[in-house]
Amino acid sequence: MIVLAFGGNGQVGQEPLRALQPLGNVIATTRSGALPDGSPCEVADFGQPDSLPALLDRLQPTVVVNAAAYTAVDRAEQEPEAAQRANAEAPGVIARWCAAHRVPMVHYSTDYVF
Repeated sequence: MIVLAFGGNGQVGQEPLRALQPLGNVIATTRSGALPDGSPCEVADFGQPDSLPALLDRLQPTVVVNAAAYTAVDRAEQEPEAAQRANAEAPGVIARWCAAHRVPMVHYSTDYVF
């Protein structure tokens, strides 16, 4: 099993990395390419949703977990396009790839209204 976990730096995203390790190969992604402990991981830029299918094609995950998001609620009012790309467009791109490849996707969301 290859689990691709988006949002490995986030508060929510760190837990699936730990919890899913016993199931197989868990590949983390962050915007910077580094995890909180400094170890390297894959880069996933939710600000450029069109870049995500190439990553998915290269890694060929069997399960996708998306915990990445634009979470700066106050700043989202000044940067609505960035929030839209990260919280709607990027997850949509991932979901369409998963549907086309019959890969289950778990998506974490928020109760915040942007």
